[in-house]
Amino acid sequence: MIIVDNALKRREAENRPVLVGMIGAGVQGKAITRTIENSTPGMRMAAISNRTIENAIAAFSEIGLSPVRCETQADVDAAIASSTPVVTTNPSLLANAKELDAIIEATGSMEFAACAVLEAIECGKHVVQVNAELDGTVGPILKVKADQKGVVYTAGDGDQPGAQMNLVRFVEGIGLKAVLCGNMKGLYDPYRNPTTQASFAAKWGLQPAMVASFADGTKISFEQAVIANGTGMKVAKRGMIGPDFSGGDPYKPLVPLEETISGFSEYLDKIGDGPGYVDYVMGARPGPGIFVMAKQVDGDERQAHFLNYYKMGAGPYYCFYTPYHLCHFEVPGSVARAVLFEDATLTPKAGPSVGVIALAKKDLQPGDSIDELGGYEVYGMLENIETIRAENLIPIGLAIGGKVNKPIAKDQPITFADVDRPKGRMIDALYDEQEMLFAPHDAAQAAE
Repeated sequence: MIIVDNALKRREAENRPVLVGMIGAGVQGKAITRTIENSTPGMRMAAISNRTIENAIAAFSEIGLSPVRCETQADVDAAIASSTPVVTTNPSLLANAKELDAIIEATGSMEFAACAVLEAIECGKHVVQVNAELDGTVGPILKVKADQKGVVYTAGDGDQPGAQMNLVRFVEGIGLKAVLCGNMKGLYDPYRNPTTQASFAAKWGLQPAMVASFADGTKISFEQAVIANGTGMKVAKRGMIGPDFSGGDPYKPLVPLEETISGFSEYLDKIGDGPGYVDYVMGARPGPGIFVMAKQVDGDERQAHFLNYYKMGAGPYYCFYTPYHLCHFEVPGSVARAVLFEDATLTPKAGPSVGVIALAKKDLQPGDSIDELGGYEVYGMLENIETIRAENLIPIGLAIGGKVNKPIAKDQPITFADVDRPKGRMIDALYDEQEMLFAPHDAAQAAE
């Protein structure tokens, strides 16, 4: 958002920077810190909480800053007031910090992040979510709680969902209706695991399971769940359509994005006045960008004439795209939009319209542990919430940490009844509350 840069420059000139706290100091967290401190005048990374304190310290020290470790609220508040960067292992100290304007959640965890985000909201902090997994599971109820506290709950720009929402707002601003929000993907194999992705992870300094979640479809399912829940869109079928123009050949030249519309035409023609779909395409360029397909809603022939004149084609569908998504580089803009303008980059529209279900990556046996996203046991697929409720399917975010209690065949969707979950988790309580608020009562009871 171009208006944000000038607003931040005014804050810098007035010596009133936006003060940010962040939970998580992994690869993304460190990169966000670098961007805020080195490239975002008018904003400061004031405090970082991380369970491994050395990573929080490194996030500052790698860019020449010397943080102070704090164990009490008084020490945190005093350090922030004196413009001294803070590190701590306790996210509660950030949630309760007097001077912080917003909290970025960047852990990629589920239960830990759920507790941290909820406390930040309850303490009146704007929350910028860099955790599509949590957002795609319990984002709608967190948005409700944020509204009750009068704060912004939003996904961050730079990741695909936020970038897609920017395009949705653009096409709506020129009088079109977004009918499909899409992601461009280069690899999809639901059976990838930490072993198969170990070398790629090592090359880029990433966790093997996280990289496996990119390849096995779990990550893109969460990303598209976030934009679906922000727009009310659905999936045309379980797992999305995902037309593949690569033919399975990674060396085949990429197809121009506009030519991939044919892969969706059968479904687009059925949308009518419906909310539209979220999806992805394989083998398209310019990747790794995002796109939005839109159509006219008023039948204005003169507007159609000018869209054609401006090289958008004859319609009825028009393809808009951004050829990149720059992840951590764009997160500070979302912080500024939330703090300075109370504007969410992307936030749930109401209740969930879709969810990410768990399917068996291999034959599972009683007693098998479902350890992590991108692990050896399960992969995620996007499904409409009505089907999830009707078939009692367990979201993958709730299945993590559980144990299988019956044989489950490879590729079979997993139900709530198939998994014994740990007791007393916040993530489960939030999901149950979300279902009680947004689901028919019989569906909510079935999930118990």
